[in-house]
Amino acid sequence: MEKNLKINPPCDDSCPVRASLTLLGGKWTLMILFQINEGIMRYGELKRAVTGISEKMLIQELNMLVENRLVNKKVYPEIPPKVEYTLTDLGLKTLPIVDKLAEFGLDNLVKKVGLNAKHQ
Repeated sequence: MEKNLKINPPCDDSCPVRASLTLLGGKWTLMILFQINEGIMRYGELKRAVTGISEKMLIQELNMLVENRLVNKKVYPEIPPKVEYTLTDLGLKTLPIVDKLAEFGLDNLVKKVGLNAKHQ
């Protein structure tokens, strides 16, 4: 009996998975996109929402997201400066990916981690 095997192309420079991971594979990237979601977030809100990220790393990640056209940055000419972040159309396309990861985490990781912590 013959098996129908799916043959995937090699993960070279033209690999779509590699290209996606280049944009989305940073430690904080998906968490930042998850927090901004379909709304508008200011820098301070993001800093509080993404716990554990350093100020330097948040700035670097946001700059990278803007550069890669996933996030829009709007700076208001005020003192102190007011900066708002929103997802671009490309950034909005990442939300189903983030939602699936959140669903996977809820179904398979968060509950088990919480239970394991209680029994230690």
